[in-house]
Amino acid sequence: MRDGERFFYGWVVVATSALGLLFGAFPIVVSSFTIFFKSYLDEFHAGRGAISLALTVHNLFAALLAAYIGRQADRFGARKVILAGLGMLALILFSAQVIGSKVWHLYVFYSALGIVSSTTTSVPYGLVVSRWFSRQRGLALGLTMTGLGLGAMIAPPLAQSLIARFGWRSAFAIAGGAILLVPVPIVGLFLKEAPKRVALLSSGLPTAPTQLEGLGWREIRKSPTFWLMIAAFVLAGASITACVAHMSALFLDRGAAVSSAALAPSVVGFALLAGRAGTGLFLDRYFGPRVAVFVFGTAAVGIALLWTGVAGLPALVGAFLVGLGFGAEGDIAAYLTGRYFGLRALGVAFGFTFGAFILASGLGPLIMGFAFDRTGSYRAPLAGFFIASLVSAALMGSLGPYRIPFTTDTDASDAVRVAEV
Repeated sequence: MRDGERFFYGWVVVATSALGLLFGAFPIVVSSFTIFFKSYLDEFHAGRGAISLALTVHNLFAALLAAYIGRQADRFGARKVILAGLGMLALILFSAQVIGSKVWHLYVFYSALGIVSSTTTSVPYGLVVSRWFSRQRGLALGLTMTGLGLGAMIAPPLAQSLIARFGWRSAFAIAGGAILLVPVPIVGLFLKEAPKRVALLSSGLPTAPTQLEGLGWREIRKSPTFWLMIAAFVLAGASITACVAHMSALFLDRGAAVSSAALAPSVVGFALLAGRAGTGLFLDRYFGPRVAVFVFGTAAVGIALLWTGVAGLPALVGAFLVGLGFGAEGDIAAYLTGRYFGLRALGVAFGFTFGAFILASGLGPLIMGFAFDRTGSYRAPLAGFFIASLVSAALMGSLGPYRIPFTTDTDASDAVRVAEV
């Protein structure tokens, strides 16, 4: 570019990452699970607990491999991890066409999805964006995670339409084709690992010597702060995802039309979109744990509204409030991990946090499903998840000051001139 032209390539990285997340495993597999739920019940003739186990299996594999994926992204670069993951995700989605009518076939399918999921979700994207930003890291991460919100808004109604027209197996195959056509070439062309040389004008970017500052993984895993964060995200992940996974079924049980039941996940997606962008902005302006307290506390209010058994607008408000906390592992966890422990081992540390969150996110829907099968109602598990959400907010409120300070450059409200990327 011409000398003196003001442009910060980090925002291209943010936009590319958001697009990648839009077509990643989270919207296709997790956010849309509630839409596929009814098709699975009809296809496999199993209870809600048995069907929910498919998502639990997916999340178990994703959780077990998240820290490993983060370590590989630290070592080889996020771009390579993401591109390989997108390709494998597309191939697995194509394989849905050969799924049989036994419920264990569904478990195998979701196991394969779980193995590659973490390569296309928050871990590698959060790592690469964190390396591009310092003072505006919260905003950058929040804007990146809007890809999850858009995906959570678009994927459920689109899945509903594709299932109605082509069947649930073909719906997955079409999603696989979209991945190969859209995010693979764009990520390959535009995602850059980190700036090689940057002329700082008014940057949110740390200078090169500070880019890998922070603690090593051995030091991080011995920190009480790290485990308090893990506990908070586990409780929040189980509670929020349980509600999201069963949202359509919950609305149908209360007499809502199929179209209204399909609308509920889109309301969650809209809330996720608004919540991630707003949360990112607040993380840059306010103390991060306090922002997390507000987000998880708001989700608890949403769960309480669902718990009351009301229908109509109050239930949609509850779905919206729950959605504000959905995807919080993306921006809040990545931001807090970076601020408390630095960038040196961010990939593996965030991967471990993300893995714990995803594991809990798989157990929550399973508990919800089996509790419904046992009691015939969602009231008991919703009460438990309401309490768990409050505890997660309290744990976030107990975190101390950041260990890694902001860089001393001015606030990145303007662009910077990139001399070389």
